[in-house]
Amino acid sequence: MNSALTYEISPGRRIGDGQPCFVIAEIGSNHNHDFSLATRMIDEAAAAGVDAVKFQTFRAESHYSVHTPNFSSLEGGSTFELVKSLELDRSWHAPLKKYCESLNLVFLSSPCDIDAIDELDKLDIAALKVPSCELSDLSLVQHMAQTGRPIILSTGLADWMDIQRALDTCRGVGNQNVVLLQCTSLYPAPPNLTNLRAIKIMREAFGVLTGYSDHTEGDHVCLASVALGACVVEKHITLDRKMSGPDHSYSMEPHELKQMMWRLRDVEAAMGDGAKIGARPEDREVFEKGRRSLHARNRIAKGDVITREMIVTKRPGLGIPPYLIDQVVGRIARSDIETDQWITWEMV
Repeated sequence: MNSALTYEISPGRRIGDGQPCFVIAEIGSNHNHDFSLATRMIDEAAAAGVDAVKFQTFRAESHYSVHTPNFSSLEGGSTFELVKSLELDRSWHAPLKKYCESLNLVFLSSPCDIDAIDELDKLDIAALKVPSCELSDLSLVQHMAQTGRPIILSTGLADWMDIQRALDTCRGVGNQNVVLLQCTSLYPAPPNLTNLRAIKIMREAFGVLTGYSDHTEGDHVCLASVALGACVVEKHITLDRKMSGPDHSYSMEPHELKQMMWRLRDVEAAMGDGAKIGARPEDREVFEKGRRSLHARNRIAKGDVITREMIVTKRPGLGIPPYLIDQVVGRIARSDIETDQWITWEMV
């Protein structure tokens, strides 16, 4: 595994080892063709404390065939018509990016065609996101990688060779700044198919940063991903799950996003560095008063030879540690030691 691996995602902001988890609020197509709704969602994302918001940039004509069979979940219309209805107005890119930056958020989008990549590159976007279903389109991946910007690759539906080919494509044009996101391409995704262990395994196998794109309901699986080393987390958001649109129903509402961010940062803080160093300043009192030490079972007179029967272990831990009892047995008491008094080295 690479050590201390970090990438710069935007000026002055890095992701990776030793950095806070980079949290992306996925607005996707939940803007419902309403610029005001999009900015309100950005406001909520900023208030929750995320790092970035992300949209999706595609044209139905270059995204899906008009002959695409309908998904089983689609009620009425066609797949192509649905995708057409979800397109982002590309004239929004610049003002959305500017609005995000005014709130100290990173603006991201998933470009699904060459024109979208070029447009976002000209806007000096921080990174480019490859959706899971586009991972196998190596020409698209290559065009993104050639911008030199960090590439975030979602790996839903992918096997090891899909991932290796995409990484080889990025590295082949000199782009080493790749983040792989574990993902389950179901909406919503059941926890039993989430496979969070892939976060660690991909890091070890491919030597790149890894994270998690979450499609499950709630925040518990997302929080678990952070404990497993996800340095980037992506979560779909909405203002109201009852809103019209295919992605709202499984997305996270603003109050839930805020709660997730509190919990996520707590999980990060709780991870620590793994070192076991004994008592810290904060728990020194518990160390001294809550641990056991050697005490006099009954009164020990000055000059007595101390036997094991004279000693009992109990709290507080202000005396000699219990594991040193054999070093005390056989010594002579230098002073009277009262019943229940902890025994120190000065006494024996």
